[in-house]
Amino acid sequence: MRPSQQMRELGVVQHGAGILAEPARAFDLPAERDEAERITDELFAAMERIGQVHPFAKGMGIAASQIGIGRAAAVVQPPGDAPAIILLNPKITDHSDEMDEQYEGCLSFFDVRGLVPRPLKITVETTTLTGETVTTVYERGLARLIHHEIDHLDGLLYTARMRAGVDPIPVEEYRQSGRAWEYDSA
Repeated sequence: MRPSQQMRELGVVQHGAGILAEPARAFDLPAERDEAERITDELFAAMERIGQVHPFAKGMGIAASQIGIGRAAAVVQPPGDAPAIILLNPKITDHSDEMDEQYEGCLSFFDVRGLVPRPLKITVETTTLTGETVTTVYERGLARLIHHEIDHLDGLLYTARMRAGVDPIPVEEYRQSGRAWEYDSA
């Protein structure tokens, strides 16, 4: 079974579905707290199903649009034992000029991996369930994971960020599965 077919069977919306190209609708928090919690629970359940069939050494994330829900929610599981990060109404408010380019995969077209340039540091505003705005700075691999999921909520796939003339490669040619992101030591 192809990786994308496996993801489809686990409930992940696949490339070509209209919802993946649409910006997600923000939550009105705290008024929609119950809805945000329900969707977050669905995202965690999807991550659990997916994690049972595929290891994610670099961490993983899933956006609500990838499970067919057009709302501004995503969950990111950093590599290792770090707690998951819940993103509600996330917006990137600043990013470093310094970029790097690494391969990314996407649950919505899991048969390929693409070389994607991204900032090494991003500042993200999210909304808590109680309606407060929280600002967090993410760096390196975590910045990459968070940025990828926020792109989903903006209706963008990572292929929109790839350099012109660079195409995704078949997953069979990708040689970094099971390995952490690589960065020069700072």
